[in-house]
Amino acid sequence: MVDVDFIDDRDRLVELAPVAAASIQHHVFVCTGKSCSAADSAEVKNAFEHELKTRGLQYGTIKKGRNPNGTVVLTECGSVGFCAVGAAVMIYPEGVWYAQVRPADVPEIVEEHIVNGRPVERLALLRVARKAADQTD
Repeated sequence: MVDVDFIDDRDRLVELAPVAAASIQHHVFVCTGKSCSAADSAEVKNAFEHELKTRGLQYGTIKKGRNPNGTVVLTECGSVGFCAVGAAVMIYPEGVWYAQVRPADVPEIVEEHIVNGRPVERLALLRVARKAADQTD
């Protein structure tokens, strides 16, 4: 095991990981595991990247074509738990899990869910329940 020094200086943490101070409002996870890959999940992830970059929403560095003031983090992951009905996508903080997502669905998901705050019901398979204390808004 590598012994890593704990960093307790918040400014240093933000310097190393600027996302810690970013105004992130959504985190999109796209499964690119084996089953989802068979359902074109790489193309779904690419469609999210294109749509978010085009709208200036994807957080990241300018040299990668992203916006340092973006509000959405896009993450490729191995599984979101229901790959049999992929391509699977999960969006937080709402905790909406989308199934059978195709690249053509991505502009609608970005417009309706991320921009307007309304999940796309025809694709929403599951919603993670929030604690009662979190539901006061």
